[in-house]
Amino acid sequence: MLTNKLNTFRRYCAQASNPFYATTPIFYVNAAPHIGHLYSAVITDAICRYQRLRQPEQSLHLCTGTDEHGTKIQQAASAQAVPVAQYCDDISARYREVFAEAGIANTDFIRTTEGRHKQAVAQFWRTLNAREHIYSAAYSGWYCVSDETFLTDSQLRLDTASNTRFSLESGHPVEWTEETNYMFRLSNLQDDVLHWVKQGGRIRPGKFEKILLDMLSEPLPDVSVSRPTNRVHWAIPVPDDDSQTVYVWLDALINYLTSVGYPDEKFRSYWPPNVQVIGKDILKFHGIYWPAFLIAAGLEPPQQLFVHSHWTVDGQKMSKSKQNVVDPVVAAKTYTMEGLRYFLLREGVAHSDGSKYTQVTD
Repeated sequence: MLTNKLNTFRRYCAQASNPFYATTPIFYVNAAPHIGHLYSAVITDAICRYQRLRQPEQSLHLCTGTDEHGTKIQQAASAQAVPVAQYCDDISARYREVFAEAGIANTDFIRTTEGRHKQAVAQFWRTLNAREHIYSAAYSGWYCVSDETFLTDSQLRLDTASNTRFSLESGHPVEWTEETNYMFRLSNLQDDVLHWVKQGGRIRPGKFEKILLDMLSEPLPDVSVSRPTNRVHWAIPVPDDDSQTVYVWLDALINYLTSVGYPDEKFRSYWPPNVQVIGKDILKFHGIYWPAFLIAAGLEPPQQLFVHSHWTVDGQKMSKSKQNVVDPVVAAKTYTMEGLRYFLLREGVAHSDGSKYTQVTD
């Protein structure tokens, strides 16, 4: 198994141009970090460590950070009875501390509440608008607050006992929402995204490429990329329209550009990323929305997405709401952080969920 993982790292590094750019997802601050978050960071760090050994003189950029806007953040701060900005500061600091203790050698830790990121989002929005990929429309549909996305009927299940609809993918409840939003012409870019995926080697492991192709086998609807300010105030305002804020997923994905200097032209020396490490639950956003946004803005999509599965407890994904989260700081007190890093890399299998952690901690 270790040999296979080393071969994976070698494949990424062999494809590297100069310089090398790798990213973790940025982590949502609605809850403190758990070992699933650390797993993403450790994989990315391992790829970069190998690259440094292979080409020590090469310029290398590893970006990680925190995603700090949206309805869930408003709700989490309210539940803690603290100002939203203070809540974000506290949780973001915990991620930074865990990654430092784990030896994650990131060259940037980005927060979406930073001024540089707000500038990048505004410029990216104006570019999409100028290229006629955004329009305003009345919109209604089933909205999942936990997933921060609208869902179609085919993505829902109905609990007849409670007459409540839930997301098929995440299991979270949805609510009917009617509002005026800005829409992104995703439907116009389906063939472009499909072409990117079909070039081969873009999505690894291969099972996730198949999942993505299945998603792309059905017509893609246009996607809402703003929310009314009176509903989602903790977000970046839409340029030239203070009545709307930028959809958290458009905002969040742009962090990968912000980190390398966008909109300053210097970002092009690192673009596109060599590899972006993500969890399987955000495949749609990184494998469909993200390349579509980039193509619409006239930019190249990432060279590769490396998608990993989840660490589970008793067969269930870790979740604050389920109270089954494994705190890496607590685990490291028993096994050391280096021991935890080794365990995650040794026992983790990207194409399927890992549940052995419960055995280790028994």
